Amino acid sequence: MVAEITEMFRERALLVPQHVTDEEMKKVRYHETLRSDIRQFVNRSSCKTLEDMIVRGKKREIDLEMERNRNPDQDKLTAKKHMKYILQIKKKKDDIESALTEHLRINGAYWGLNTLDILGKLKAVEQEAIISWVMSCQHEFDISTLQNKDDSFSGDKLGEINMRFSYLTICSLSLLKSLDKINVEKVMEYIVSCKNLDKGFGCTPGAKSHSGQIFCCVGVLAITGCLHYVDKDLLGWWLCERQVKSEGVNGRSEKLPDVCYSWWVLSSLILIDRGYWIDKEKLVKFILECQDFENGGISDRPDNAVDVFHTYFGVAGLSLLEHPRLKAIDLAYALHVDVINRIFLK
Repeated sequence: MVAEITEMFRERALLVPQHVTDEEMKKVRYHETLRSDIRQFVNRSSCKTLEDMIVRGKKREIDLEMERNRNPDQDKLTAKKHMKYILQIKKKKDDIESALTEHLRINGAYWGLNTLDILGKLKAVEQEAIISWVMSCQHEFDISTLQNKDDSFSGDKLGEINMRFSYLTICSLSLLKSLDKINVEKVMEYIVSCKNLDKGFGCTPGAKSHSGQIFCCVGVLAITGCLHYVDKDLLGWWLCERQVKSEGVNGRSEKLPDVCYSWWVLSSLILIDRGYWIDKEKLVKFILECQDFENGGISDRPDNAVDVFHTYFGVAGLSLLEHPRLKAIDLAYALHVDVINRIFLK
């Protein structure tokens, strides 16, 4: 718009009568011509007044300046830096952060290793050492004993109930080909009891719908072949409404966007054949903007501190969005597709 006006003004300057010798008169005639042109241009544009046009022009100048200063890495995935970030985490065993999150180390291994696998960088770790460490964490415990009388599952002997424990149980037993250890039909009945009027799912019956809990429920239903319990259109509508103006997605209404929900929301949408109901290009842009371009890692939102949790779900979300050079990930198991194929097709 600014360029168009400028060109028009330049052309009008040539039309000022040459026989007008008085310089002040030339300016008057020139300004009169320009005011007439501006009025005509405003009438043809979406701007109702010259003030509106000035405001839009200034905004455009700011946008252009931001574009000039834009980080060249902002439109691409800095895979090597993310690999370096993950490999450095395991070396920081003496940090206060490491001590405070000791209970999450097995989770961190899952997030970090899966990230490396999707990036095609799994060979960067000492696999035998990791296997040995994971096996050292094993307890002699029957997971099926965590099924409660209402057919929910507890996370441990302390008894916390949450839909994520139902998902983890079904997912683990399925990978071990041991679903016969529990009453799957009763589990389905419990999951359906957690469905709300908006057709989303909560962590327990009567709890509000939440994107993370929805993934757990939809994931279980997909693994067990019971997706017919889902109202795909209404649940799809609830999920696609999670995308906000900043282009990311949130976990529930009136909340800020968060990179991890890129996975929870999009995987659920694709599982119910509604993945095309979300603006994928904008979601890719949001995830990429949450990267630490200097040190690697991905945060929940742009310019926040990174962590391995959001790094994994950011990369996993980009995999679902078919970002270049990323391995495919299974929608229900949240593992590299080749891993699932090795388990079930061998």
